[in-house]
Amino acid sequence: MTKAEFVELVQKNGEFESKAAAERAVKAFIDSVTEALVKKESVSLVGFGTFSTVEVKEKSGKVPGTNKTYTKAAHTAPKFKMGKTLKDAVANA
Repeated sequence: MTKAEFVELVQKNGEFESKAAAERAVKAFIDSVTEALVKKESVSLVGFGTFSTVEVKEKSGKVPGTNKTYTKAAHTAPKFKMGKTLKDAVANA
């Protein structure tokens, strides 16, 4: 599903008057979650899931088929854990 299709779905389910209003709502949600994650805060939506961050350690490896190696620096990565309601809805679809 593309962002445009998702905005149409939000417009229908949220009963927004226009696509522009639905797009503003989607953008506000994305911006708000991003802002919280940048501050290393988690966002819990009961029944849906939890957005959080996780610290990833430095990692080194070998490129398959060559003798080249690489090192990926330690970094912070976003993480999403599904809630029970969402998990059950997807499993029973």
